[in-house]
Amino acid sequence: MKIAVPKETRAGERRVALVPRDAAALRKKGAEVYVESGAGAAAYFDDTLYEAAGVTVASREEVFSDADLVLTVNGLAPNESGSLGPPAVVVGFLGPVDDPRTVKALADRQLSLFSVEMIPRITRAQGMDTLSSMAMIAGYKAVLLAAEHAPCLFPLMMTAAGTLTPAKVFVIGAGVAGLQAIATARRLGAVVEGYDIRPEVKEQVESLGASFVELKIEMERVTGSGGYAAEQSKEYYRRQQEALGEHLSGVDAIITTAAVPGRKAPMLLPNAITDRLRPGTVVVDLAAERGGNCALTVAGQVVVNDGVTVVGPVNLPATVPSHASQMYSKNMLNLAGILIKDGEFRLDLEDEIVRGALVAHNGSVIHPAVQAALASADEAR
Repeated sequence: MKIAVPKETRAGERRVALVPRDAAALRKKGAEVYVESGAGAAAYFDDTLYEAAGVTVASREEVFSDADLVLTVNGLAPNESGSLGPPAVVVGFLGPVDDPRTVKALADRQLSLFSVEMIPRITRAQGMDTLSSMAMIAGYKAVLLAAEHAPCLFPLMMTAAGTLTPAKVFVIGAGVAGLQAIATARRLGAVVEGYDIRPEVKEQVESLGASFVELKIEMERVTGSGGYAAEQSKEYYRRQQEALGEHLSGVDAIITTAAVPGRKAPMLLPNAITDRLRPGTVVVDLAAERGGNCALTVAGQVVVNDGVTVVGPVNLPATVPSHASQMYSKNMLNLAGILIKDGEFRLDLEDEIVRGALVAHNGSVIHPAVQAALASADEAR
């Protein structure tokens, strides 16, 4: 079988889907691996490293020719798929619920599409959990952005010129990104508080040395699917915002992480709250690409409003391309373990992981959530 790794084309993307070490591991499974020339350069994996691993480095056209499995980070646009044809399977962050028409266009070309963000969050799939891998990096980088824009230092410092009190950091959301943000802020010496509507994460927050804030607002629905917090009513979020506003007026940095793939991010910091933040407060909104948790967020920009700085980063994992690529590549290697059997490519539709993440097959969009998104997009035309 032939595995193809093209160069990413999305603006600002520096990751590569497969690093040389894991490419060598796939060759031991009996696969031929082709990588487009320069695909790993932005992540500091030179073509010579792939060649040393036994990989064939070639042009995009040669990489796609007769490919069985195409590993990408951001998927492919219909006009980027070149000579790809059936039975090729394209793997990556395809955003099928956000962009169902692209999925349909690729499906029309008889390509099978495997969207990694749709992989079921079950124990057996933990090694393939690209969302967690990238969220961990985003949580780490969010704290560095907060420290960069904050007008104060994070740690307690006792100097001859006086004592500097530690910064107060408040993290909203205790998923993978939030917990990593808490751990990183603590390592930098800040006083950290964490908040999540799921009371069961309290122990995890406190195990990292942070205080868990309880707003005493009864949760309407328990934890949602995939380990995410369940969506609540508008009235719940209104009461939550009121309670948060009182608490946030004295912090130095706020990191928000409330986002679920395929959905608009909940508004946690409306203008009524940001107006109460003291000048110098920094907000880093990790949900910027999904509409933002803060009313002032502009994706990809830094906004300053009445002394409050709001950072809306996009694609943070791409800013750490080497380690992000290593983690994503390992996820791809683990995924290949269920797609390659006895040296041959096999798409087992009875496998829970394959069935959960396969969004298009045999010329049709087959995932119910993507079918619903496509129907909604057609109605909106």
